Amino acid sequence: MRLIGLKTCDTCRKARKALAAAGSEVDYTDVRDDGLSTADIDAIVAEFPAKAINKSSTTWRGLSDAEKESDAKALLAAHPTLLKRPVIIDRDMTIGWDKATQAKWLGET
Repeated sequence: MRLIGLKTCDTCRKARKALAAAGSEVDYTDVRDDGLSTADIDAIVAEFPAKAINKSSTTWRGLSDAEKESDAKALLAAHPTLLKRPVIIDRDMTIGWDKATQAKWLGET
């Protein structure tokens, strides 16, 4: 299982801890330290075109209006911390850490 997130993000830390506690082996990619590959960006934007960018982030608020109009792929390539987190990949792909996502990965109903 692969988790793409930010090590300083509380939600990512909660997700990582819960997945490990549930017995999942988690390969962690930190977007700030490791960046995002073009393949990751393409897959995430294709799967979640409207949700890939975290528009409530500090990074988003710091962008100019012109930058905010950019393509999601270009934004994520230039500013990987704009990614809505966490992205979890293991056969399927999810974004965020809401109740439905937790149930999917933790086997809860």
